[in-house]
Amino acid sequence: MGNARLYGLRGAVRCQNDVADIGSRVAELYDALITGNGIDEADVVSFIFSVTPDLNAANPAAELRKSGRGLSLALFAVAEAPSEGALERVIRVLVHCYAEEGNAPRHAYLNGAEALRPDRAVRPGKRRG
Repeated sequence: MGNARLYGLRGAVRCQNDVADIGSRVAELYDALITGNGIDEADVVSFIFSVTPDLNAANPAAELRKSGRGLSLALFAVAEAPSEGALERVIRVLVHCYAEEGNAPRHAYLNGAEALRPDRAVRPGKRRG
């Protein structure tokens, strides 16, 4: 990688409180961030997940590993601080990765989580203008 810098990618996904849905939604979020930003897993430093208190069926970091993704990455999950009126059933992520300087980060808000950051929501295949 030529002139790389460290970026922070944000993302979130809503899901049901069951192991299968948490696993599939976290894999979908991972794929959207990695593919959407054209980065290799080798360029990723860490994935830090936060989970709303109503999602307790599975740990998103463990489910990502079960999917065969992120096996060599630093993955960490924490409980989201509860707040009045917060969107329920949400897994958020902050990804630290290296990418070519000048790349515009493509954040991923999926399955209803677009409501959290409509200014950053990008449909697959579309760039913010």
